[in-house]
Amino acid sequence: MTSPDSGVPRLVVAAPSSGSGKTTVATGLMAALAGRGLAVSPHKVGPDYIDPGYHALATGRVGRNLDAYLCGTELVGPLFLHGARGCDIAVVEGVMGLYDGAAGEGELASTAQVAKLLRAPVVLVVDASSQSRSVAALVHGFVSWDPEVRIGGVILNKVASDRHEALLREAVDSVGVPVLGVLRRTARVDVPSRHLGLVPVAERGPEAVDAVTAMGAQVAAGCDLEALVGLARAAGPLPEGSAPWTPVPTRSVKKSTPRVAVAGGAAFTFSYAEHTELLAAAGAEVVTFDPLRDEELPEGTRGLVIGGGFPEVYACELSANEGLRKSVAELALAGAPVAAECAGLLYLCRELDGLPMCGVLDAAARMSERLTLGYRDAVAVSDSALAGAGTRLRGHEFHRTVVEPGAGSSPAWGMRAPERRVEGFVERGVHASYLHTHWAAEPGVARRFVERCRTS
Repeated sequence: MTSPDSGVPRLVVAAPSSGSGKTTVATGLMAALAGRGLAVSPHKVGPDYIDPGYHALATGRVGRNLDAYLCGTELVGPLFLHGARGCDIAVVEGVMGLYDGAAGEGELASTAQVAKLLRAPVVLVVDASSQSRSVAALVHGFVSWDPEVRIGGVILNKVASDRHEALLREAVDSVGVPVLGVLRRTARVDVPSRHLGLVPVAERGPEAVDAVTAMGAQVAAGCDLEALVGLARAAGPLPEGSAPWTPVPTRSVKKSTPRVAVAGGAAFTFSYAEHTELLAAAGAEVVTFDPLRDEELPEGTRGLVIGGGFPEVYACELSANEGLRKSVAELALAGAPVAAECAGLLYLCRELDGLPMCGVLDAAARMSERLTLGYRDAVAVSDSALAGAGTRLRGHEFHRTVVEPGAGSSPAWGMRAPERRVEGFVERGVHASYLHTHWAAEPGVARRFVERCRTS
């Protein structure tokens, strides 16, 4: 049976390569459409946490990820429908180049694969700053590479002049693909970057609002919004049987409602919206706290979730908040369930770049010149509050730090691919690891965690 929302208008914003302007165009398009009074559902292909923050700012809705590697191809459509429920239109920002996916896995987790799974037309954003007629060959190649991918139009980015625009339009017209927008070179919409990509929205405050507003104005002025909406409406219905993904609530009304504290604020911005939804569906009361400002955990906390972010950027402030560090340590030492990913792992260490952290784990963390990046196929090595030993999950690593462990902990994960190794820490109720996982792929993770909160 087809979902009533399966016909939601949608399009995918893609590019030949990273750095072409996908985020500017996708975020600007979301802002421009929202400015017209449309309810816009924002999505991002892949594991990226930062772009969805800009999407949320543009639309007023939670930015959501669509990752065929982390969640499986069968969940891409349902997760999309879950996020797009009740919206007028959905905009999906791609990842890397249109046909780039998980290394060595063919099209898996590529923008092209997600576009096909969603039966969504693609708008190709081309950086035209150093070419003219050659753009025709580039567009022709991307259009013809995979006949199942429908490229419905091109947006030319970083165009230098009227003459340059005329040459580009003539070239693209020869391929038979419509030009749906032309954006000139401008610095007004540049978003600052650092060692792990763009600076998150939570750290920029009013500057982020100004940047998104500028993106929206640029897209509204330079693109044919009516044509883009028309293209989105031409998306085919999702496959028969598609239904929105829904967190399965705990049925028992006799169980207690444990309070689970989730770290937020500028230092911990990396989390998937579905995680808190799954925790709530499993019967938890989810409350957020800011480790940069709150001096103790929320009263009555029975479990703790600390996601990713940039603790290395805020190491001094995190270290200076001794009250909260002590509160976290006391909760963990009492055996309460604690789930920490990447930045959360660093925060639980004894120290980070020589500065005292929570001391929950006998380990020292430090910044490194080496970037660790990529998808991982993992199996739980030790029984923990998150998963029983032998549970298989796929995850993603993305960091420039290393952790030098002490003694006394068991590893959290055994990595099966791309190389075999063990990683992370399981100690008392603590599960801490560099591995980012998407709990929608295995809802039992959230249910198990909440049940441990009840009984610990």
